Amino acid sequence: MAKPSTPQWTHKHLLGIEDLSVGEIRMVLDTADEFFPYAAGRKPAPQVLEGRTIMNLFIEDSTRTRTSFTFAAERLGARVFQFHATTSSLNKKESLADTARNVEAMGLEAIVIRHPERNAPHRLAEAVRCSVLNAGDDSHEHPTQALLDLQAIRRRLGRIEGLTLALVGDVRHSRVARSNLLAHSKLGNRVIFVGPQVFLEDLDVQAETTTDFDAVLPQCDAVMMLRVQFERHESLVLNIDEYVRNYQLTPARLARAKPEAIVLHPGPVNRGIELTNEVADGPRSVILYQTTCGVATRMAVLSLCIGALERERACNGEDTLGQEG
Repeated sequence: MAKPSTPQWTHKHLLGIEDLSVGEIRMVLDTADEFFPYAAGRKPAPQVLEGRTIMNLFIEDSTRTRTSFTFAAERLGARVFQFHATTSSLNKKESLADTARNVEAMGLEAIVIRHPERNAPHRLAEAVRCSVLNAGDDSHEHPTQALLDLQAIRRRLGRIEGLTLALVGDVRHSRVARSNLLAHSKLGNRVIFVGPQVFLEDLDVQAETTTDFDAVLPQCDAVMMLRVQFERHESLVLNIDEYVRNYQLTPARLARAKPEAIVLHPGPVNRGIELTNEVADGPRSVILYQTTCGVATRMAVLSLCIGALERERACNGEDTLGQEG
């Protein structure tokens, strides 16, 4: 398991940034830095999860997050079971909790869950004894995305405090925006939600907001562009041409930001809408770097949470698969 830190990590679940202290956020980032040399898979990582089994339970489509968690677990020596909802007993009206409990009874250390219902990971954590890691619940939270974004920022800018971050676009429907807001607020950073008024209405979080992207750019150390989530809009009407004109990040618009400012995007990118190819592929973009940070960060949270689970099992006199290394 992960090298012990002071204070010791105590969470067997990772359900949201809201649950973490600043010290615990830093602990994840420090542990991720230790795993970073192994994230790209070019040299073998310490097999700290050898013999453990992890289930990816994704009820929503995902490429980056599912693959990233899979690589993270396998590089640490774990077995990964990919749960497919369309061929499962969920189609026979079995509850999510019963499905998970039955799989857990076969031997399971962690469930990584993405679900379209808000707080589904929290309910699952109450139903099972293994670790539960939230890979995204509705538009609520996506904690590992915020943590990997922080790691990318720290590795590129050298710090995670004293920053101004603009979150630009569809903040209304973005779990990434909420988790980043929580993380940066804990760190004392300034976070600005930027977008058309239709994306700034009915927010369920307290945040600084503006419709004027150009005005805030000179203050920004980092700019995170967010995908326009057309699938969540329902009756919402958005003029795409107007959106592109006012909120697309172009080279000319990026030139207004601080010279050292970096550009992030959680993906997938709608090229030609949120940002141009020149910016997405340019020298100030860390979009691909975020994916590498994602593997390292998820290696960290898996090792930390499963480590806490095994300490709990040991305290309860239950069998574990080995000692921490």
